Amino acid sequence: MKDLKYLAAFSVPLTAFIGLWLKEYWTFFTPIYSFVLIPIFELLLPLDHSNYSEVEKENKTINSIFDWMLYLNLPITYGLLAFALFTVSSTNLETYEFIGLILTTGMVLGTNGINVGHELGHRQSTNERFIGKALLLPSLYMHFYIEHNHGHHLHAATKEDPATARYNQNVYAFWITSTVRQYFSAWKIQTKLLKNNNLGFLSIKNDMFWYIILQLIYLFIVFIAFGKLALLFAVGAAITGFLLLETVNYIEHYGLLRMKTKSGRYERVKQVHSWNSNHVVGRIILYELTRHSDHHYKTSKKYQILECHEESPQMPFGYPTSMVIALIPPLWFKIMNKHVPRDMIN
Repeated sequence: MKDLKYLAAFSVPLTAFIGLWLKEYWTFFTPIYSFVLIPIFELLLPLDHSNYSEVEKENKTINSIFDWMLYLNLPITYGLLAFALFTVSSTNLETYEFIGLILTTGMVLGTNGINVGHELGHRQSTNERFIGKALLLPSLYMHFYIEHNHGHHLHAATKEDPATARYNQNVYAFWITSTVRQYFSAWKIQTKLLKNNNLGFLSIKNDMFWYIILQLIYLFIVFIAFGKLALLFAVGAAITGFLLLETVNYIEHYGLLRMKTKSGRYERVKQVHSWNSNHVVGRIILYELTRHSDHHYKTSKKYQILECHEESPQMPFGYPTSMVIALIPPLWFKIMNKHVPRDMIN
């Protein structure tokens, strides 16, 4: 039964469904659940620093139930999105309800969409990568697949990485620098990949072109099927989804910098170059994303066997709580700056 604990990740789309069904102030149920109730749960529950034995890790690695819990996010996310678009196009909503549903749907696109797409994007199976990219599509962030896998994991905790927040950089400035720099970085990486394979910029193998086309087709279908208001809703939910991702990016590497060796190259990524959290609820809801150092240390590891390392810097709060604090820069700096190792400040 313990293996089924990750079903709790579906509590986010469940709250979104409740908000869509009941409307009125229930449309804000998902944000309240994610950023008020979950932080309270994390404060009340003890931390879990435990790791599995080698035998347990081997068994969990080959247990397909963990994979299927990821795959289920595809029909759940798209089903909820379709329900939301139908609701917006067929119901006379108040302005606050419309805003609430944008935030609610966007949070599902961010947690059960982008976050799961990120996990599957690291898999070797073509089918799993396909699902991962499909989960990125409604957030209009398919370029994340290229930049994250070929850029971020190479440059994490360096000034060259768009997704690494600088010391004393506030989250709002980071939203701009990260989204813009990551997009152009994805194009740069794609161009390099094409060149390495002796292919031209206009090649059918240029995935960035396909991402643009697929995302435009998605928006066109929304417009044709549900109308202008639904199109506005879809764009608003997408922005909410990828800004949720960027807020996570912000807290994951804030202020940390890899040192350069005598040769002028950066030292390899170690367990000390990402912020971690062992707060139980956030770990489960985010499919162990909070054990981020181990993910960077060995990207091939599946989420269910990611480990806690004593040398990894630990956040004083869980990821959901830290995301809320990050939205209040003076409070974030006051809490986090004293935890950033002096010799790693970027």
